[in-house]
Amino acid sequence: MAPMLGRLLLSAAVASLALGACGGASDFEHPADTPHQSNVGLDWREQVIYQIVVDRFSNGDPNNDINVHPSVPGRYHGGDWQGVIDKLGYLQELGVTALWISPVVKNTEEDAGFSSYHGYWTQDFLRPNAHFGDLTKLRELIDKAHERGILVILDVVTNHMGQLFYYDINGNGQPDDTVFGGGFAHSCLQICQQNPSLCSADELTYCQDGRGYLERIIEWDPDYDPRGIQGWTSLGYSGPADIRFTDWPDKNRTPPPRPPDWFGWPEDKAWFDDASWYHRKGRVYVWWHEADYSNDFVREQETVGDFPGGLKDLATDNPDTKEALIRSFEYWIEVADFDGFRIDTVKHIDRPEIARNVRGFWGDFTDRMRAKASSLGKQNFFIFGEGFDGKDDLIGSYTFGGQDANGRFGRFDSMFYFSQKYRGIDSVFAYGQPTKNLECLYNSRVGRAPGDAFCSSNGYPQGPTYQGTPHAAPEDGGIGLAPQQVPVNFLDNHDLPRFLFEKGNEDVLRAALMYLFTWDGIPCVYYGTEQMFAGGVDPKNREDMFLGNPAKGYAPFATDHDAFKLVQGLIAMRKANAALTKGTVSPVWSTTRSGGRDDGIFAFERIAQGQTALVVLNAGGNTSESCAAVADGGACLKTTLPPGTVLTDVMPFSDGKTFTVRGDGTIAVMVGPRSGRVLVKQ
Repeated sequence: MAPMLGRLLLSAAVASLALGACGGASDFEHPADTPHQSNVGLDWREQVIYQIVVDRFSNGDPNNDINVHPSVPGRYHGGDWQGVIDKLGYLQELGVTALWISPVVKNTEEDAGFSSYHGYWTQDFLRPNAHFGDLTKLRELIDKAHERGILVILDVVTNHMGQLFYYDINGNGQPDDTVFGGGFAHSCLQICQQNPSLCSADELTYCQDGRGYLERIIEWDPDYDPRGIQGWTSLGYSGPADIRFTDWPDKNRTPPPRPPDWFGWPEDKAWFDDASWYHRKGRVYVWWHEADYSNDFVREQETVGDFPGGLKDLATDNPDTKEALIRSFEYWIEVADFDGFRIDTVKHIDRPEIARNVRGFWGDFTDRMRAKASSLGKQNFFIFGEGFDGKDDLIGSYTFGGQDANGRFGRFDSMFYFSQKYRGIDSVFAYGQPTKNLECLYNSRVGRAPGDAFCSSNGYPQGPTYQGTPHAAPEDGGIGLAPQQVPVNFLDNHDLPRFLFEKGNEDVLRAALMYLFTWDGIPCVYYGTEQMFAGGVDPKNREDMFLGNPAKGYAPFATDHDAFKLVQGLIAMRKANAALTKGTVSPVWSTTRSGGRDDGIFAFERIAQGQTALVVLNAGGNTSESCAAVADGGACLKTTLPPGTVLTDVMPFSDGKTFTVRGDGTIAVMVGPRSGRVLVKQ
């Protein structure tokens, strides 16, 4: 055997073992008596979250480079947990205080030519993804992050599994993609349409009727059927389609293995390799066309339908499925010492918008996670969810707890604030809509100014759309803060095009970042924003951090350019001023139209611990002032600060200019285009 061929075969064998090692009851051990960081006194409002896709961040260990294809956007690129460890100093220099990492569990390897580098195609909830390292390496990452004062948040998926089975609709025992019907038949197109006199009346009828009949059945990913996916051949229906799990070890497409003995799962209970643990209704097809269907039908599909791409929807309403999921993620808190969870696809489980007092899956899951953290001596365990939707009242409904016959229960501490992304940040900063939209979102969230005519006429719910009381005290594993106080704010993420790709203007990004770091809630930065990444939709928005930004001439992890320094400066400014982290919010100026002297101005006060910060942002493209034109009344914004107070601008890269509160409490602040000022008393 040639030496090179021998090495290649050995490498393939090692890869197969690494990815396929998922055996039975004793193939790995449960680490016992691991220490846990207590997080006593932690305030999540003081944190800055930094989201990374592990595979795209840094390759620290070439030994786990299995099936790596760095030149292909949809395949593994080699990033791993060792790479994150190696770059913790970079994150600390940037000012990050909380790291959100992509899912850590073992995934199916491939699906339709794409790889599971992102981590959202779960195959096994208990074993780590060998592409990133082993459990020891994961724990090392978290311990070393803690040593640097950085919290770690795990990305969690409970709604669905990877593409582990297909619906055997035609009963032939293989996954088919078939087409029925003639469409516009060849003879119709080439003969009857060209010269109808050559065809009989019956042939012409066939051509007319048949051209609209074309039916495609994809057994991996059939369209949603509220009755459940049915078996079918050209002879008719045959009842529910058989479910067939793939057993392809060479492709790491095997049924989920039974849990190890230490997990304590009863032998007579089903597991994730049982079809009864899935809803089996097929793929959601209403998205982006929701207006064409009833809301109940849309929400029905969202909550029990498969996720596009053949990701099979788990029956979280099955008590055994629920218990297995809960115990699996209790395990990850215990062995890895995570400080919080970001939970994927939240709106696809339960319907609290219509049944707040129905506990459902989330009522049990979130409370059990808090209880687990508390039992380990861990306080302030933060749980926020992804509700990929611009409907503020819908995603906010997942932050409300409830009460049933078994007592009170909680839900999410916060949500990833998509409604602000769509109706606030994009609308105002990118598309020039009135800054009043930002105030309206705040009004809805906390239930402020319910009679505001502009907000009502533009479809903002009166609110409060987010719960105003904490779910649990810190000593009980909660964060001691109300969901209204801690929305997780962002400009972009792994599911959206980069902010710069969509907006194409670095000044717009600068203004949006200024808002992100001064507004209330928790700012979340998607990795590479500080390096001016500008990729399009998935997978182009998941660039390799370790390659730098060639388009801008930035070296990997460069810290010597203005983009990095702006984000670094904004984080430092936020940390240095308690009003910007824990301060109450009072909007004091916003616009309802464009073209005025105050065009693009949004101003608000934040007050905490005896400090008042007056933030004046300009989302527009012209220099504007926090005063109205004479024709509009000529007023200037009014502060709560005493007359004569001298305020200094502490915004990074600012001119450090000072402003004095007038005798009537007003202040005129001039702000350059797409910029902002943070005014504090020095």
